[in-house]
Amino acid sequence: MKICRYVPRNTASPPSPRYGLIEGENVVEIAGLPWSQWTRGEHAAEFGNEVPKEPLIFLKPSTSIIGPEEPVVLTKYSKQVEHEGELALVVARRCSHLRDPEDALSYLLGYTCLNDVTARDLQKSDVQFTRGKGFDTFCPVGPHIETDLDPSSLLVETRVNGAIRQSGKTSLMIYPAPFLVRWISRMMTLLPGDVIATGTPAGVGPLAAGDTVEVAVSGIGVLRNPVRAPQD
Repeated sequence: MKICRYVPRNTASPPSPRYGLIEGENVVEIAGLPWSQWTRGEHAAEFGNEVPKEPLIFLKPSTSIIGPEEPVVLTKYSKQVEHEGELALVVARRCSHLRDPEDALSYLLGYTCLNDVTARDLQKSDVQFTRGKGFDTFCPVGPHIETDLDPSSLLVETRVNGAIRQSGKTSLMIYPAPFLVRWISRMMTLLPGDVIATGTPAGVGPLAAGDTVEVAVSGIGVLRNPVRAPQD
C-alpha cells in the first residue's frame, strides 16, 4: 500500500492537500488521517471531487443498452470515451419509498455486470451526465443475471485487451447495494426490469477502436464487448 499527499485539480473551490492511496496511475482519496482511523474512497477521488454526501442519480436511455459481444460504438462528438466496470442490480418487483434496508434486496431479481461507458470530456463540460453517458451502445449489460449471490464483497474487474484496468471489492463501495435500492426508491418508483449501476472502482480509462473491453464480477461472469470506430 502506497500512501501519498496530493492536491486535486479541477475543483470548484481552491484546492487543499489531501491524503490518498497510489494505485497504478491513479490516486484513490482516503477519508481521515493515514496515521489514525481512515476509510478508503472510490471512483470520486479520481476527479478531485469530494465523496458525495448522498448518491448521485443519473439515467441512461434504453437505447444505450447492448448485450455481450455487441460492439461499443465510439462517438465522433467525444475524444475521451472511457470504461466504468460495475456491479448492476436488476429489479424484480415494483418498489417505492422503502423503509427497511434489510428488506431492500428482496425486491431484486439478481445481479449482473455493467459497463457504464462515458464520454468523459462531455461529462465534464456539461456538468450533468445525460449526454456523456447516454450515447447508443454506451451501456453493455450481461452476460446473465445471477439470482443467488451476496453483493456485499464481490470482486469487480475491468480488462482492456486482457490488461487489468480496474479492480476493487464491492465492500469498498461508498453506498452498499441495500442502501442504494432503498434510497433510489424514495426518489422514483422502481419497476421490474430496472437496472441500477452501483458505482465503479478506481482506474477508469480510455477506450479506442479495436479494443476489447471486459467487465468481470466474481460469482457472475464476464461481460465482453468489442470497441468500434464512430459511425458516419
